[in-house]
Amino acid sequence: AEPGERVVREIEAAGGGAVACYANVADEADAEKMVQTAVDAFGGVDVLINNAGIWEGNWFDDLPNEQFRRMIDFHYLGTVYTCKAAWPYLKQAEKGCIVNTSSEAMIGHIPKNVDYAGAKGAVFSFSRSLALNAERFGLRVNAIAPRGNTRMSAAEILAFTFDAPIENFQNEFFDNMKPEYVSPGVAFLAHQDCTLNGEVRVSGDRMFKRMTVIQTKGLTFEDAPTPEDI
Repeated sequence: AEPGERVVREIEAAGGGAVACYANVADEADAEKMVQTAVDAFGGVDVLINNAGIWEGNWFDDLPNEQFRRMIDFHYLGTVYTCKAAWPYLKQAEKGCIVNTSSEAMIGHIPKNVDYAGAKGAVFSFSRSLALNAERFGLRVNAIAPRGNTRMSAAEILAFTFDAPIENFQNEFFDNMKPEYVSPGVAFLAHQDCTLNGEVRVSGDRMFKRMTVIQTKGLTFEDAPTPEDI
């Protein structure tokens, strides 16, 4: 409970209002409970930000199947459940929007991360597709791939992931990975004046840049190609 209470205190100290809700995004009833808590406290939902996540990486050989299910439950289905619960209220909002959290890990360039990368790839695709659905109601759905030194990316965890000395992930590295370098990008995507929809942005590390999947022009054949043609 303490991290949630700490954030509430920070928001209230800055002149805002906040409530904390303790629930599990991987549980459908709990996801509905979170949304209902916001509705009860503030009268509705204008913006949904999905930022819950877990990590427990290892090499593929050492990952039990249950670990893949856990990642899907928390990252992907947890995002689906909260979006589903908030959807009716977002449609009532004047400019409702969703910001999901994917990850650059979905590119496949981080070791000991195949379970996490797959789940975050699901969030990437879900966000893009949901954005197309959202257009029917004037809603927007975008996502971020954050670079922030959260509890999931502590120095000892990164040292294990990359098989590197822990010193490599301290000092200057962590100075550039402050969460406050991530949040402006989230606020931009959530703002009512933002017109982006179906986009994924890397946010943090003093950066804000587009992350996308591309399809090239490729090859076109006059007849059914053979493997040798390709």
